[in-house]
Amino acid sequence: MNAHLVIVGAGLFGLTIAQQAAEKAGADVQIVDVRQHIGGNAYSYMDEETGAEIHKYGAHLFHTSNPLVWTYVNRFTSFTNYVHRVYTTHDGEVYPLPINLGTINQFFHAHYTPAQARELIARQAGELAGTDPQNLNDKGISLIGRPLYEAFIKNYTAKQWQTNPSDLPSGIITRLPVRFTYDNRYFKDTWEGLPTGGYTAWMKRMIDDPRIHVTLGTDFFDDSQPLNKNRLVGKVPVVYTGPIDRYFDYALGELKWRTVDFTEVRYDEGDHFGCPVMNYADPDTPYTRAIEFKNFNPERRDSQNPDRTVVWKERSRFATRLDEPYYPVNTVQDKTLYHAYASRAHQEPGVVFGGRLGTYAYYDMHQVISSALHAYEHQVAPLLAAEPGR
Repeated sequence: MNAHLVIVGAGLFGLTIAQQAAEKAGADVQIVDVRQHIGGNAYSYMDEETGAEIHKYGAHLFHTSNPLVWTYVNRFTSFTNYVHRVYTTHDGEVYPLPINLGTINQFFHAHYTPAQARELIARQAGELAGTDPQNLNDKGISLIGRPLYEAFIKNYTAKQWQTNPSDLPSGIITRLPVRFTYDNRYFKDTWEGLPTGGYTAWMKRMIDDPRIHVTLGTDFFDDSQPLNKNRLVGKVPVVYTGPIDRYFDYALGELKWRTVDFTEVRYDEGDHFGCPVMNYADPDTPYTRAIEFKNFNPERRDSQNPDRTVVWKERSRFATRLDEPYYPVNTVQDKTLYHAYASRAHQEPGVVFGGRLGTYAYYDMHQVISSALHAYEHQVAPLLAAEPGR
């Protein structure tokens, strides 16, 4: 193998590093991924029956306020003018999220002004005034008051974590957004949208370079194939974006993750929800939310089936080794364990750990790209420059 750099994982972190290494260092890059596609959890594909772009690993919405990232991604794709808005069903009624003046007035059957709504929430949150809540339940009440917390947050969170919020640490929520206007735009970033041609087309363009080679369906830890850990580490710079505990064969223990299961439902109608995402706030609905993919791309209506739509319903649970890890659990014990693995990672010769799996962190897409650009400049580029003959 003549590659100057090996990247384990074809997600956004790995693809960004590969693109930068080929462009800036003229490096020959080998990407290896155990999955059968590039893009990591941002991978998408077209559903032939409905014409919807399916986000295989759950809804991915691009948004950022980082001009460096926005300039970078626009090299490879344009973006639609999609603005993300979310709704939730509670007690047979649909409300807009995040909690805003419209949610408050609908919930309390009132017509509060912004000032009156602020006063109401402050009074209801004051139930726990002067306390330092140590569990999520009491923290939530202290932030937005009991009525709104119990209606929209408590049971949704319990389903997300399969745990009573009274048994969850308060640190999971440092704040709960409440807007005292009728603004129900979900993100507050400067830019947002969806890639015009879809996520997979965007990511293919990132690595459309003859110096970048991709090998899919290949396990980095399988010694029977040539692109394996034992053969490569210490011989060529490696960027590793898989689970950090897996890299060390779980020698110190397993980090805990949450995963998501999807149930697909197809309807004989053009639009089932009238919105892309519907949350379910009540405990008697087992799903946390449902995604109607067609509604992410209203600009594609002419190419979509007007008589059929597809919806994916989500459930969250604790992950096993065989599941796709989505969200780090991040208990105190997990954080301690991660730092122990990170100390080992610093000792690995010529290996850079990155991405959410490699750093046991939850990142939005723009954060992954930003961290990859930084990692290339400060970690990968020096490794490439130090290679003999370069």
